[in-house]
Amino acid sequence: MREFDTALVLSRVLTSGIVMSIERNDRELPGLERLLGQRFGRARVSLVNSRTAAVHGAVAGLGIGHGDQVVLPDPPDWQRAYLGWLGIAPVSAVTGGGAAQGHGSAPAFDYAEIGPDWLASPRPVGGDAPVLVLDLGPLGFGPAGAVLTDDETVWARAERLKIFGAFDLRTMWTQEESSPDLVPGVQFNYRLSPLVAACIRTTLAAAAAGPGRSNPDGSTTRKAA
Repeated sequence: MREFDTALVLSRVLTSGIVMSIERNDRELPGLERLLGQRFGRARVSLVNSRTAAVHGAVAGLGIGHGDQVVLPDPPDWQRAYLGWLGIAPVSAVTGGGAAQGHGSAPAFDYAEIGPDWLASPRPVGGDAPVLVLDLGPLGFGPAGAVLTDDETVWARAERLKIFGAFDLRTMWTQEESSPDLVPGVQFNYRLSPLVAACIRTTLAAAAAGPGRSNPDGSTTRKAA
């Protein structure tokens, strides 16, 4: 994203007075969720502030926890290490010994990095796994990730890993629990900043539109032929 576009995005967000992800009137996070859902063909998107948070959201959403196995035929070293920290064993196929998510050698979730290389040549990512984990950090606006799925329960569990995620945003200010059966034992500071979301949204929207310029609202204007 050009410096001019970045300045416009930051100015828009800062002058809105909404810079926290728990604000009820925030538009940046829902806007990025819609954009990612449309671009990658998934009904539900949970935004988080790192790639490890996205992996955590994926396994938690699938009901995988400490002592379980997860089918991931060839995870990168950092994923293997992080899953180990969570007490989850990545395996290439279901081997028994604790619960396992996946069938045969099919992965429980797909993973993709979205960065400059992808922007230069946007293409479909992921396969047939029920969850798609995106690392948005390579775009250069800070650590960011997303959990994409068509499964409502997977999405709800991933959302509730986030601090304040245990409350529907329409009722969180009264601390009225919207889904008590989905509340995790521990919540984490996984919430993504609207500032980061706005920059990512504008960059992805510009890439989707092709040659042209990005507007402050994340849309784009094509150059005349």
